[in-house]
Amino acid sequence: MATFEVVFQGQVRPGVEIAQARARIGQLFQVDDRQLDILFSGRRIVIKQGLDDAAAEKYRQAIERAGALCEVQPTGSEQAGAAAEPPAAPSAPQPEPAIAQRASSGPEPRDGYMAAFADVQAPDLPLAPLGADMQDSYADYTPLDIDLSAFSLAPVGADLEQLPNPPPPPAPDTSHLKVADED
Repeated sequence: MATFEVVFQGQVRPGVEIAQARARIGQLFQVDDRQLDILFSGRRIVIKQGLDDAAAEKYRQAIERAGALCEVQPTGSEQAGAAAEPPAAPSAPQPEPAIAQRASSGPEPRDGYMAAFADVQAPDLPLAPLGADMQDSYADYTPLDIDLSAFSLAPVGADLEQLPNPPPPPAPDTSHLKVADED
């Protein structure tokens, strides 16, 4: 008996918004945003394998009701379904040649965060030999010349010294003032 696999490549049905299809697929498979990013990355993802024809068709119908497109292929076949049936018009824009060239020249990033670093080139960063210090050389610590002689340290349990109150200011001189009679 032939077994089949359900393959998803992040394509959505014509007329369906990608955000709506993502939400429905997320609800259908009960996955979080991180897993949805992987599903809708455009790579070939096998959702389920080892299914008989009827079960594979149920998966295909459920995914299409959610607004996405998938393929049912015989197990072990990479592109059997793609060669037999041309894909519908993709709703996502085709990748630019520079992006397609970069993707073919190296491994694909695992998610959107890592895709931001895919084009980083660092030819001036050398690789240190095994056992080498990782920190650059630095000058020895030189203590600052700070005068702390005005400070003292009280023994453990001692009360902190109370500062004496300053003497009261002298009384103001009022000898030049006179009281006048009221006439």
